Amino acid sequence: MSSSSFYEGRAAIVGIGEYCIGQDPMATIGLGSCVALILYEPRRAMGSMAHVMLPDSHGRLDRPGKYADTAVPLLLEGMLGKGCRMQNLVAKLVGGASMFAQFSGNLNIGDRNTRTLRSLLDDAGIQVVAELTGGNVGRSVVFFPREGGRVTVKRADGTCCDL
Repeated sequence: MSSSSFYEGRAAIVGIGEYCIGQDPMATIGLGSCVALILYEPRRAMGSMAHVMLPDSHGRLDRPGKYADTAVPLLLEGMLGKGCRMQNLVAKLVGGASMFAQFSGNLNIGDRNTRTLRSLLDDAGIQVVAELTGGNVGRSVVFFPREGGRVTVKRADGTCCDL
């Protein structure tokens, strides 16, 4: 599957530290240690995506989609502002790879991003219903809120799957 057929030119691109909220397709490209945080509300076919780069903002207010601790409340506020109900929200996580074998333990940013997001979502009462994280291969993601919340993942090795 080529990149053009994967994205089909229909998706809003969510760059590092950016986010998108709505019903139209959205995509993020080249996730390594970064994680695509996806929230979905099935009853409204509404979704959101943030391209999370780091687990903790340390109080920084720039680009709230960049940090797990600011992205979760940002997407929640946006989804609730669009009429979504908290009890209907679910999450999907993609990315969080360990891109360099020499980094392990606390230095593995991908693992820290994933663990932080899971914890924050759990604290908010949001179930992670699908997850494709870890490993050592980069990924790109397209999210289709109007198509049942389908998420298509293309790995850097060219393989694709739906979540």
